Amino acid sequence: MNRVSNRASAVFLLIVVLLGGLGFFLYEYCTTADQWVVSAGSPHVYNSTNIGCGQVVDRSGTMLLDLTASRVYAGDQTIRKSTLHWLGDRQGKISAPAVSHYAREMTGYDLIDGLYSYSGNAGQAVLTLSSDIQKVALEALGDRKGTIGVYNYQTGEILCAVTSPTYDPDNVPDIEGDTSGAYEGIYLNRFTQSSYVPGSIFKVVTTAAALESVADIQERTFTCTGSYAYGNDKVTCEKKHGTQSIRTALANSCNCAYAQIVELVGKENMVKYVKQFSVTEPVEFDGITTARGNYDVSDAAAVELAWSGIGQHTDLVNPCRYMTFMGAIAGGGTAAEPYLVAQVSVGEEITYTAETTMTERIMSEETAGTIRAFMRNNVEAVYGAGNFKGLTVCAKSGTSQLGGGQTSNAMFGGFVTDAEYPLAFIVVVENGGYGSSTCVPILSKVLAACKAELDK
Repeated sequence: MNRVSNRASAVFLLIVVLLGGLGFFLYEYCTTADQWVVSAGSPHVYNSTNIGCGQVVDRSGTMLLDLTASRVYAGDQTIRKSTLHWLGDRQGKISAPAVSHYAREMTGYDLIDGLYSYSGNAGQAVLTLSSDIQKVALEALGDRKGTIGVYNYQTGEILCAVTSPTYDPDNVPDIEGDTSGAYEGIYLNRFTQSSYVPGSIFKVVTTAAALESVADIQERTFTCTGSYAYGNDKVTCEKKHGTQSIRTALANSCNCAYAQIVELVGKENMVKYVKQFSVTEPVEFDGITTARGNYDVSDAAAVELAWSGIGQHTDLVNPCRYMTFMGAIAGGGTAAEPYLVAQVSVGEEITYTAETTMTERIMSEETAGTIRAFMRNNVEAVYGAGNFKGLTVCAKSGTSQLGGGQTSNAMFGGFVTDAEYPLAFIVVVENGGYGSSTCVPILSKVLAACKAELDK
């Protein structure tokens, strides 16, 4: 009798455990199944590492990628090449984290019907990019390596973000067998994943630090004789600029004047304001975290500190971050955080809509206004306002020295102050030489395309 009773108790206990386990499974299924179905490796959601269902269109509705049957890219070759680093390739060598970040919203899911994508009803992601601007930007870059980014600093929409080199996913070249170097770094999204020596575009950072920390900086003058000595070391300029204010020194991109300005700001304040301006911090949007920059003067000698304020030494900036920094100056000390995915919908249901998020204030409105005036003077006095017809452009060029006999990188950053065209931009041409002569013709075409897009 005891044996039967023990067996009955054991069976009862087993039933309780099974029912408890079943109850726990049902609870987990009901509360977290929508996360399970879009977990990494799901064959109904992903193709290799990239999303494998739905459609992706640009801001005007142009089809960029159709995944309803197979992986079908845009019909235009240049569009395919210019958007590859945002859509990913067939082999998963180039990832598309921004689109994949919204896998749950793209697939659609409910407990009764399961994945909408499994029945061929996956969603559509609308990007902020313009395929027309992407084409213009890539064609303007030509066969040069680099990146171009333009975004709306009031809303956060990225209108253009091109990286080169790239390739046509419908006609993949022999990348592994290439010995010319033309495809070096081709799998890298240079806009988000690279950090560059900024060169003289970093003088805008130093200018802002000086305006915030040196009360009479605009009344002071700085003399350039072509070099500025630090014992046996020196900072050099390409020519003698004579006596200048900080405004004219920025326009002339005078290294000697900026060495003296860095002395006034001091190491502690340089570190403080670089951090306050967030110019070396990564940017996060749509599941992407950009590369981090660098500003390390902890062991810098006086001449090294001077070069750091000129954008050399160990300085590095990420293009997306610097573009956002430009947007904050244009916006009076704060700007919208950038984003790429505007909306996701499944059928008639909108499953995601982007919202504008503003950065923290990084500088006073007065400082931002003064820098805007300085950078507008740069365009009027040096770069040529006529290169940007119909737009009030403020900018700073940079020629970032790389050493080792390499041709310098050409850099150009700035913004447009017209209310109808609130655009901030960054142009990087690797080994492009002088910033203004290389980048201005490229930017002129890109901003004209942006203006046409916003005029629609």
